[in-house]
Amino acid sequence: MKTKKIVTIGGGTGSFVLLSGLKEYPISISAIVSMADDGGSTGVLRDELGVLPPGDARQCLVALSDSSKSLRELINYRFESGRIKGCSFGNLFLSALEKLNGGFSRGVEEAAKILNVKGEVIPVTVEDTNLYMRLKNGKILKGEEKINHNYDLEKIGIRKNYLKPSVKANRKAVKAILEADMVVIGPGNHYCSIIPNLLVKGIPEALQKTKARVVYNCNLVNKPGHTEKFSLDDYVLSINKHIGRDRIDFVTYNNKKPGRELMKRYKNKKELPIEFQNERNRKRNYRIVQADMLSDAKPKYSRSDVLAQVRSFIRHNPRKLAKILMTILELD
Repeated sequence: MKTKKIVTIGGGTGSFVLLSGLKEYPISISAIVSMADDGGSTGVLRDELGVLPPGDARQCLVALSDSSKSLRELINYRFESGRIKGCSFGNLFLSALEKLNGGFSRGVEEAAKILNVKGEVIPVTVEDTNLYMRLKNGKILKGEEKINHNYDLEKIGIRKNYLKPSVKANRKAVKAILEADMVVIGPGNHYCSIIPNLLVKGIPEALQKTKARVVYNCNLVNKPGHTEKFSLDDYVLSINKHIGRDRIDFVTYNNKKPGRELMKRYKNKKELPIEFQNERNRKRNYRIVQADMLSDAKPKYSRSDVLAQVRSFIRHNPRKLAKILMTILELD
């Protein structure tokens, strides 16, 4: 029987959670990862060493690794003092492999061998670039970190998202999409983890051409100032717009509410669960799969993680999410 091929597109914690669940199944996994990160220790390494951003790739490698728990913990370890306080060992490791192997893509391949990775992690591009956003008042935001920490995007309005310089897709990424049985987009930060992948030349075109079933994992909560007023349909509309045509076939949607304490905490931060209007006569070009996909575990962050305060505490359960996706994969 032919092994089914699943391609994931995203970055950050969302990809980590997704891949942690999918790797338990007998499938071929290709994780396409964003290369626009410039925050935290990743940003420091980009500035200091002139390397490509290792953070998102590191998380995907750890998620897909079948190596020992000790080795996985080592890759995610963050230094707690000194000049490299907050820096992840894994980010240093990938940056060193990039230098040793004459390129980031080759460095990731070597890391995959060392970590005994199931599947492959593919940088969406192997060219250096930065994420930009032009607002409707004419202001231009440079860099994922500045965009991520600006909470007036929705109030002012976004005119355009773009990469500068403009870059071409990694050939491996395009090939993986064209050969996939299913492409899974998200979950993840909409403007900083998902959309940057769709701004790379060749990715939207590959998504238009592929015969794969395309699934979007809807986030659990909205981001204040970014997608505060977004419904499920708004997310799909935005993604399809960046792809260039209606391409989403299925959307996974969590229908279980978090506990009262977490809900109160998130309400205070204006991060409310994403909603959608389930009108019977509303026409959609995609099917919505509703299920309990919520994790009950409380995420743990390193004390030296400088971005811990902005990371999410409400997450998908990897196994629940993967089970839903495997069901969609087998649908006729």
